[in-house]
Amino acid sequence: MAPIKLIFTALIMVVMTAVTAQAGDAAKGEKVFKRCKACHYVDKDKNKTGPSLLNVMGRTAGGLESYTKYSKAMVAAGEGGLIWDDASMTEYLRKPKAFIKGTKMAFAGLKKDDQIADVIAYLYQFSE
Repeated sequence: MAPIKLIFTALIMVVMTAVTAQAGDAAKGEKVFKRCKACHYVDKDKNKTGPSLLNVMGRTAGGLESYTKYSKAMVAAGEGGLIWDDASMTEYLRKPKAFIKGTKMAFAGLKKDDQIADVIAYLYQFSE
């Protein structure tokens, strides 16, 4: 019985995370994204220190061919099936180094769920 409760609890958390991400405000996300602009473009297919985030939602982690500086951990995550969606991006933006151990991203993460949801809504504006 305990494994069923664990699965059910995990499923509820995933659904709640997805709902939170979908409820984001892209205009507010643009303001929060200013923290990311030093390393990422979102509106053009050009890399900086980090990869372009144009069309990141729905993309395989570590899968942008024009970016050659991914960590081994990020490439391995993509090879393992990680696709950037609401749930995965939420967890990554919350604590990048905990979600993908060995990532090169120096950003510590966003603590507020509403800011995470807002950034994801903003990223969707630049994703097909």
